[in-house]
Amino acid sequence: MEIREIKENKKQFLSLLLLADEQEDMIDKYLDKGRMYVLDDDGVKCECVVVDEGEGILEIKNIATEPTCQGKGYGRILIDFLVTKYSGEYSILQVGTGDSPLTIPFYEKCGFIRLHSIKNFFIDNYHHPIYESNVQLVDMIILQKKL
Repeated sequence: MEIREIKENKKQFLSLLLLADEQEDMIDKYLDKGRMYVLDDDGVKCECVVVDEGEGILEIKNIATEPTCQGKGYGRILIDFLVTKYSGEYSILQVGTGDSPLTIPFYEKCGFIRLHSIKNFFIDNYHHPIYESNVQLVDMIILQKKL
């Protein structure tokens, strides 16, 4: 298993990026300025993109695991990698996600706590309704983990 940074041609992983953020123009807002990592375990299984948000905050903008590989710990391994790599350089690892019964418990198990929400984020910023586990995403939930 190897985690490596992708510095060029990040869009080669667009199909994986779209699993976590299903509107390409939203991905375009952070992909170039973000640092992208992929977890390769006999093929790329998971990716994440992080962005320096200033004031000691590193934000996960996108993290996704191949559907056939979900539930096998790859996302957790990438988060643990970020914690190890960026401890000392940043004080907080942050993520914004929909209020979904799939994603919120995942982040809470990884040690994140809810900070606040951004009302109507998914309605105001996406061209179409976004659903996860048959739940329409409306507000963005911001979670943080101290590094």
